Amino acid sequence: MKSTHHSHRAGKPRAVRSVAAVAAVSAMLLTGCGNGESGPPTLTWYINPDDGGQDVLAQQCSDASGGKYKIQTSLLPRDASSQREQLARRLAAGDTSMDIMSLDPPFVPELAEPGFLAKPPEDVAKATTTDTLEGPLQGATWNDELVAIPFWANTQLLWYRESAAKAAGLDMSKPVTWDQLIKAAKSQDKYLGVQGVRGEAMSVWVNGLVESAGGQVVSDGQDGQDAKITLDSDAGKKAAEIIGTIGKEGLGGPGLATQDENASMIQFQGDKGSFMVNWPFIYSATKASVDEGTLDKSVLDDIKWTTWPRVDADTEAHPPLGGINLGVGATSKNQDLAWEAVQCIVSPEHQAQYFATNGNPPSSTKAFDDPEVKKAYPMADTIRKSLDAAKPRAQTPYYNEISTAIQQNWTPPADVTEDTPRETTEFIQEVLKGDALL
Repeated sequence: MKSTHHSHRAGKPRAVRSVAAVAAVSAMLLTGCGNGESGPPTLTWYINPDDGGQDVLAQQCSDASGGKYKIQTSLLPRDASSQREQLARRLAAGDTSMDIMSLDPPFVPELAEPGFLAKPPEDVAKATTTDTLEGPLQGATWNDELVAIPFWANTQLLWYRESAAKAAGLDMSKPVTWDQLIKAAKSQDKYLGVQGVRGEAMSVWVNGLVESAGGQVVSDGQDGQDAKITLDSDAGKKAAEIIGTIGKEGLGGPGLATQDENASMIQFQGDKGSFMVNWPFIYSATKASVDEGTLDKSVLDDIKWTTWPRVDADTEAHPPLGGINLGVGATSKNQDLAWEAVQCIVSPEHQAQYFATNGNPPSSTKAFDDPEVKKAYPMADTIRKSLDAAKPRAQTPYYNEISTAIQQNWTPPADVTEDTPRETTEFIQEVLKGDALL
């Protein structure tokens, strides 16, 4: 599973603190031993968990530097909120080992606003974003400035069982709507694959629905505590109607209230599977289950994909945006070398390699044309199209508070009503003013 879709507030604060302390000590040891007389400077790259691809890139770029630098990776925790906590603490403390950081898009404004991120030099910004897709570029931008470099990008697709779509009489070569999917699942007594868990996945779903309906959760996010919370709108009410209907009518399956991306995939692979919104890992994970013999090949043959469902039949959907941007710490002692290394890491060749081996889609259009990518991911073109239409989650330094408020107010899905957008808006406003606690 990729960092972009894991629940917030996962670790106990004390445990996180001790992990951060241990990591801080080991980082000091690492940077200390790398910068002596012997050999090139060591750059520390804080990475999110993956299938080993970032370690491989670190080695390849170290070798390609011809002895100018060596990249050492340091693994961040598995869930997004613990990653954010560790990075924010170290940056706030002026940790000089923050050479390169793998950053979840929602946390970019929070780290950029206080000046924790070094500004990408103009030549690096230009060289690394000439062919970057629209969604990922937005996710690396704050206050109209590029503050990090897009590395890989993620977006959700609409996955469907061909047999279920045929039985429902849906033409999947054309865009479909949430209302059509609700009707199709009902008529066949099947389940819709959605993520109803109290976690980041719920914020992802709410944001995708609101953006697809022409609204925004937050506008003027750069105004910080004075940002406008615009969730209480027609778009917000439509999102609440869709989530509430799926919850109340049992269309998400019996485990909807605790269902994350993996659980909805397993349900989708079963006899009651019909349609599901989920990230691209679905394909490689399903293929792996077939190869291991735990899933029948007929299931894989029945799975197809298209772009995210529309809220309104005449308006293009704006699917969720995920992925990773690379940032350089403002207190790093090796900024010039770090930007050189970033440029190597995000080259289209490396992005294509990372997609083919680790399943994380590129942010570069050029990388999508790689023959290896097309072979490994037959849905690569659909992913590229989705990334161009994808919208980031609310861009604000207070993203964590806003996301947590959504998670608390929009779960379980069966309890969501037309009042939920208004109640959430009021709650967020109180939290931002300091009148309410999460």
